[in-house]
Amino acid sequence: MRVDLDKLQKTPLLSCHQKYGGKIVDFGGWALPVQYTGIIDEHRAVRQRAGLFDVSHMGEIRVTGPEVLDLVNYLVTNDMAGMAINQIRYSPMCYPDGGVVDDLLVYRMGAEDYLLVVNAANKDKDLEWIQKWAEDFNDAQVIDESDETAQLAIQGPEAEKILNRLVDVDLAEMKYFWFAPDARMAGHDALISRTGYPGEDGFEIYCEPEAAGDLWEAMMEAGDEEGLIPAGLGARDTLRFEAALTLYGQELGPDINPLEAGLKYFVSLDGDDFIGKDALVAARKRGLDKTLVGFEMLARGIARTNYVIYDEEGDEAGYVTSGSHSPTLEKSIGLGFVKPELAKVGTSLQIAVRNRKLDAVVVKRPFYRREG
Repeated sequence: MRVDLDKLQKTPLLSCHQKYGGKIVDFGGWALPVQYTGIIDEHRAVRQRAGLFDVSHMGEIRVTGPEVLDLVNYLVTNDMAGMAINQIRYSPMCYPDGGVVDDLLVYRMGAEDYLLVVNAANKDKDLEWIQKWAEDFNDAQVIDESDETAQLAIQGPEAEKILNRLVDVDLAEMKYFWFAPDARMAGHDALISRTGYPGEDGFEIYCEPEAAGDLWEAMMEAGDEEGLIPAGLGARDTLRFEAALTLYGQELGPDINPLEAGLKYFVSLDGDDFIGKDALVAARKRGLDKTLVGFEMLARGIARTNYVIYDEEGDEAGYVTSGSHSPTLEKSIGLGFVKPELAKVGTSLQIAVRNRKLDAVVVKRPFYRREG
């Protein structure tokens, strides 16, 4: 089905997607490529070489002021104290009942300056939520920089080699979840971070929208020898899924707390107060209602989102959040919520697939972990 581009929001890279044969779809109101040469081809390119993604639809919210650390720490579940300038941390952001508003990356830009990178579909509600709580902190400024920011991601084992040809910083010296705020790349200013979503080494590049096309083409040319190709939303999802990274709206949401989603590492229950802390402390004390597991299908079939999960006796025990054939592992795998007593690796499950209950087994997450 052809999409009506006039009715969709567009990133600065739409013409690049069209040039390289991207299949444009409506992704939450954005015109974005789901694939170019094919999801499996793009998936394997990222695992083996490198892929280039347009993630300019993501939201960027700047938060500044003398009490900004207190504000950020109150907004998110992870503890941001002790972050160095140019460091990044991941965190969920919760409602008072413990449900998740969004999950985001927090960039420490300066002593009183943080950049919050949020999911595109949640940007407006996140902005409103952050502005609401910022009123309780003196001189806090909340600025939506999304329209002034484009974001590209180059991911895969060859990403560092390719990008090093274009930048004035030594990427080999950049640690995971750190960034260079004032880099020059192919004649343009850029913020470059060692971050990404596919479970591979890689970098995300933030720049002015006017520079995005030049940087896209510069990377494609610089990566020709390594076999760099454009990659779409389809491969981005299968890649993050193999790495068992949570996706808002599937493994996270208002009715799912971060403890249930297996994100307790990013929840500082023994630290300072934050929105939702009391509810999460109570949930830990009484025990969780559900917990996220990874599973492997033992019978031929693919578990899709919202398919029902049953225990070995045939009683309903949960639901699938994400499921797909894994191009890397060449098997059918899934993520889903089950009763906590069924979360142990090796536990037998059944998944309702087209009116049949197919055998599955709980396996260790992540399904895929890159070497090193």
